[in-house]
Amino acid sequence: MSTLKLTEDDVKNLLTNPSGDQRAVTAAKIAASFDPDGLSVEERQLAEDIFLIMMKDAEIRVREALADNLKENPNVPHEVALSLARDVDQVALPVLQFSEVLSDQDLTEIINSQGVEKQLAIAGRASVSEEVSEALVQTKNENVVAELVENDGAKISDASFETVIETLGDSEKVQGAMVNRGELPVTVIERLMTVVSDNFKEQLSNRADMSADMADGILTQSLEKAVVGLSAEFGEVSVLKLVQHLMANDRLTPSIVLRAACMGNIMFLECALAELVGIPVKNARALIKDSGELGLKSLFSKAHLPDTFFPAIQAAVEVEREIEYDGGERDKERFARRMIERILTQFDDLGVDMESDDLEYLLAKMHELPADLTHNA
Repeated sequence: MSTLKLTEDDVKNLLTNPSGDQRAVTAAKIAASFDPDGLSVEERQLAEDIFLIMMKDAEIRVREALADNLKENPNVPHEVALSLARDVDQVALPVLQFSEVLSDQDLTEIINSQGVEKQLAIAGRASVSEEVSEALVQTKNENVVAELVENDGAKISDASFETVIETLGDSEKVQGAMVNRGELPVTVIERLMTVVSDNFKEQLSNRADMSADMADGILTQSLEKAVVGLSAEFGEVSVLKLVQHLMANDRLTPSIVLRAACMGNIMFLECALAELVGIPVKNARALIKDSGELGLKSLFSKAHLPDTFFPAIQAAVEVEREIEYDGGERDKERFARRMIERILTQFDDLGVDMESDDLEYLLAKMHELPADLTHNA
């Protein structure tokens, strides 16, 4: 059986209160040799008593030596590990990053009560539970969350990923960490694609866990969103040219027409329906503006768009008639809010449950509706 490597001189030095440097050397020596399986009961008790004394040492370097030599020891008394973890950063960080003695409850309490450096150390642990990850995500600190997401040893729930996107989705640092993470749930990848900057989109679409169909679909969705948003800034001549270009390249899809309607871009809708049916824009506009439903329904039918899209497009036309635009920044927001309320009401009448007020969610749900759920239902 090995013995605690503590000599009489070590004990004498401790009792006579030598310099901080000497106490630090002694602390390191005792901590490095602490192995309960190789110590007698008396030696173990002696070591633990010395730890308790040294944890209260006024010299940081003494406590730092203790922490550095105990950080990866699985047999450290919990009281000792927790005290070191709550100490100043210089002492605590090694213990927070490496000690297996600390429980999830300990780590969560420290996350909620201590500073960023300690949160970063916890985020970089070899293994992080979902409970601890949730607490780190709730800090909403860009650096902490990026460190956590980059750590493939951290288990992160779908709900926590959603919180990351909602609170820090516009952070390129966090976006980069998510894009480069080893594994991501499919639902998170899809949501992430709608918020990442352009320089990450291609990188995200090339992930091993992203199927070709999914990548194409998400990239198409992103492109359509950009096209519709861009076209809103131009007049009818330019929008019609854009629509004709999309038509010629087989990119004037039902989804981009639906997206335009839901985003309040009625001019794009008019030009798209005119091009799909093969009539002048002014004729399409007259049919769309018709106070009755028959004009729009007839135009919609001849354009061969999915029947399930009609309620949303009809709602968009109705909302556009009702809203008075003042050219302010809130115009688009007011339109979107009114549009979503109208869509929810109409689909609720058809027995379709759509609770979210998120535009992307609504568009996706409308794509998923069964083919036999028509506007005649």
